[in-house]
Amino acid sequence: MIVDENIFVMLLVEKFFKTLTPNAICDATKSTEVIVCLSAESREKIDETVRTAVAAGARIHREPQDHGFMYGHGFQDPDGHIWELVYMQPRATP
Repeated sequence: MIVDENIFVMLLVEKFFKTLTPNAICDATKSTEVIVCLSAESREKIDETVRTAVAAGARIHREPQDHGFMYGHGFQDPDGHIWELVYMQPRATP
């Protein structure tokens, strides 16, 4: 999956994923193993990405967070992994 021109994500089915690690595979619907956080170019891009993810089967795991200088929103993919997207206004951080 291409996220951006410099960000690529490999989505694997569990059977193949198990061949890449000697560890047990976590059930991310019951435990959080990682939160993937990516920066975005705007609030609008974040909302567009979340809408696209939800249309593809993801779900909203919490409401958007607006801190004025920083905006964040995200989703939980169908396997339970959490993806956060964050936009920070240039030169507006405290």
